[in-house]
Amino acid sequence: MASFSPVYLTTLKDGGLAAKVKAAVKILKSCTLCPRECKINRLDGEHGVCQTGARAKVSSYNAHFGEEAPLVGQHGSGTIFFTHCNLMCNFCQNYDISHEGFGEEIDDKRLSAIMLALQTAGCHNINFVTPSHVVPQILSATLLAVKAGLRIPLVYNSSGYDSLTTLQLLEGVIDIYMPDFKFWDPQVAKITCDAEDYPEIARVSLAEMHRQVGDLNIDESGVAHRGLLVRHLVLPDGLAGTPNIMHYIARHISTNSYVNVMAQYRPCGRASEVKALSRSISDQEYQAAVRHAKEAGIMRLDQPRRVFRWL
Repeated sequence: MASFSPVYLTTLKDGGLAAKVKAAVKILKSCTLCPRECKINRLDGEHGVCQTGARAKVSSYNAHFGEEAPLVGQHGSGTIFFTHCNLMCNFCQNYDISHEGFGEEIDDKRLSAIMLALQTAGCHNINFVTPSHVVPQILSATLLAVKAGLRIPLVYNSSGYDSLTTLQLLEGVIDIYMPDFKFWDPQVAKITCDAEDYPEIARVSLAEMHRQVGDLNIDESGVAHRGLLVRHLVLPDGLAGTPNIMHYIARHISTNSYVNVMAQYRPCGRASEVKALSRSISDQEYQAAVRHAKEAGIMRLDQPRRVFRWL
């Protein structure tokens, strides 16, 4: 396989990266970064749904060995967990981070230093977890980090509730997109996230991400450098709409899509507000979801692993 060069190097060279930073920061003056379109001035300290102002908050960062196999490789995925969220699922397994705001506010220079530290630690990529509400800060930090020697892929690890305009700003910067596709039924999205438009937004977002980077490209060592990886969390009583989601991915994205059908749902946060979400999924429900994926024509499925290791 030819040596890999992150797409952001070309964008930096032609001046596009600096232009993207400027355009993204401007959006914060009347924030429409995500589909919530709060239209508040985050540069002036105002907060919308995501409860984030001009600076990003980070809850933790580390070499993560519990991500999908093509991201983990031998040395881990360099995950940066951002505090707060624009989707706010009531069953979030990181409820203290997304809803309660656990984390530290940092400036762009500090964020760039974290990225470089993860690269120095040997991580195969920089994995931005819950990034949708802090895209300007990510772009600004990326510009600083690339000038200082960043040379590994960037992973955009989102809920799938992303603005098309914001995703277009990320073209030429992100190498790997890793969105969730959480729900097919607008009413399920309404009662869990107050985001009835989530299914349509997610369909548009996945299509745009795939247009930019294509199917997941994995090298001979098993490490991904570019492409789309889709996550889908199986929910009790079929609430996620797994058959429809898998059919959509196969028919409208690609049958060669790399998909992680996830079995780790457990009641967290305010999950008990929805009766069906008050229990974990059964093995039968998980196996049925995997079968639905294969029946839809999706065969590149991430293999579940029981052991999670952190450094």
